[in-house]
Amino acid sequence: MDDIMQNISIIPSYQINFTKWDKCISQSSNNILYAHSFYLNAICDNWSGLIINDYDAVLPIPWRKKFGITYCYTPAFIQQLGLFGNTKILNEEITHTIKKHFRFGDMMLNFENKISSTEEINSLTNLIIDLSIGYDSIHANYKKDATLNIKKAEKENLHYSDSNEIEYIIQLYQSHYQDRTKHTTAKDYSNFAKLATELSKQQKCFARIAKNNEQIVAAVLLLSDDQRIYNIMNIVTDEGRNKEANYFLMNNIIKEFAGKNLLFDLEGSDLSGVKSFYEKFGATNQPYFHWHFNELPWYVKLFKQ
Repeated sequence: MDDIMQNISIIPSYQINFTKWDKCISQSSNNILYAHSFYLNAICDNWSGLIINDYDAVLPIPWRKKFGITYCYTPAFIQQLGLFGNTKILNEEITHTIKKHFRFGDMMLNFENKISSTEEINSLTNLIIDLSIGYDSIHANYKKDATLNIKKAEKENLHYSDSNEIEYIIQLYQSHYQDRTKHTTAKDYSNFAKLATELSKQQKCFARIAKNNEQIVAAVLLLSDDQRIYNIMNIVTDEGRNKEANYFLMNNIIKEFAGKNLLFDLEGSDLSGVKSFYEKFGATNQPYFHWHFNELPWYVKLFKQ
């Protein structure tokens, strides 16, 4: 399958057979939530699908248009996509097909993808915890700093609970981190809030919070599927930071879900402070990959999205 591509096509999302598409994603060893049609339809401005043969392998391509140029982009709230199905290698036939349709772009390829051509890709950090090994085994891998901060937090008047205030937590995240997420627009947040509301009805979106005197001092918004719990939004207030509330919250989430056959997908990051925090819980890196290409004519080489 990796050596011979019988048929490769790129078609707009409205022409895709979503039943076949989602079956391909679900049966792939690198199945992730972001690549399913319902998620792409909810989040992307536009998207097309690269399809190999009769949905033997698929690759979602979110795109936008600027100055008459159609280009690939990475949507907010989608960490990685890439190739799924019977092949995970983006050979020259695949990359050439993509470049014929999109002359410029950035693609975040998933943790099992490779590029067999001379294309350059950069490795990015995604930290995960295997929950199936149980809490005691996970806790044994905590760094000393995490254990001390959890003990400190447990002396505070903190309370761990679930929450159905999905939209409020999204608003809380937006207000706290808008400077950090300048490329995430109001429309992006609105699209995600609608998706999260729908997923919460299916018990695939839920929140966990730490409160101090009825005040939320740390919160996490989580998505889930049969393989992973996804840490989509993590918020800690100034008061929560002083009380080490995020250590308290993360430890309780791990304790709650430990023993289940799931990965806790912490979603990164290469930001040193964020990376360091999650690594303290014994998280390991499952890297994904950034592929950037620019086949534009010389006079528009400086085009930026």
